[in-house]
Amino acid sequence: MTVFYTIIQQLVNGLILGSFYSLVALGYSMVYGIIKLLNFAHGDIYMVGAFVGFGALGIFGNALGIGWLGITVALVISMVLVGFLGIVIHRIAYQPLLNKNAPRMSLLITAVGVSFTLFNAVMVMTSGEYKAFTTSLGYDGISIGPINITYTQIIMVVATAVLMLGLYWFINRTMYGKAMRAIALDQDACRLMGINVTKTISLTFFVGSALAAAAGVMAGVYYGSIHFYMGFIIGLKAFTAAVIGGIGSIPGAMLGGLILGLLETAGTQLPFVGSAWKDVFTFGILILLLVTKPTGILGKSEIERM
Repeated sequence: MTVFYTIIQQLVNGLILGSFYSLVALGYSMVYGIIKLLNFAHGDIYMVGAFVGFGALGIFGNALGIGWLGITVALVISMVLVGFLGIVIHRIAYQPLLNKNAPRMSLLITAVGVSFTLFNAVMVMTSGEYKAFTTSLGYDGISIGPINITYTQIIMVVATAVLMLGLYWFINRTMYGKAMRAIALDQDACRLMGINVTKTISLTFFVGSALAAAAGVMAGVYYGSIHFYMGFIIGLKAFTAAVIGGIGSIPGAMLGGLILGLLETAGTQLPFVGSAWKDVFTFGILILLLVTKPTGILGKSEIERM
């Protein structure tokens, strides 16, 4: 019975961790799917989102409180502001290279440069210190034997599901979403059909950055602290999740993030593994998966057009 309780508790923890990975992985997959760019600055956008939410909660917390109302307002503000930051990054750093048909390596190096810029800017502004993301949520929840599921965990999983379903609806049911899918197939044909390619790509950066910001704020609320270095490791993990699910696939990014979160929490419970070896376990599984299915779970092989 103890083993059963442990499995349930770790499933809950894995869903929370996987939710963060999925939201960040969606940005990777969206940008790669539309312009074939591995935006390695995306993890740092997640970190910036956490700090923007932290600042917004500090500003509006006195009036709205530091409960769910204040957190919701801070999350929305962070999503909007960081979404516009994504547009600025696209227009300044990436679009000039795309206009010149620069080599993909140039875009990749530029993404690394943007990452270091965001990373060091926040490090200087915060003096490299951890910031306590203080809320009044507490640890109340549902207890079943030794299993404790807090209301915070439940709300975060529900909020992540709502954001994912909203994105899925946006991509598949709106004109902008259809334009994104069309540009992913053939940009030149889209220009001939009158689609504003640059504007649509900017919208893609906005949506991906907003989702990463939401994950950053939720991580700050969940863990209780934020740091300028927090985007590095989750950037790698979210990229891994996108690859597991199939880079460029929206459902694949969602699935890959959840699988990665569950694998990490499962790895900590295995004999001779423990928390110190969880990353070794996780990336070992990744290697095995890619050896057997290089395109990822929901990815498709690309056919090069002549």
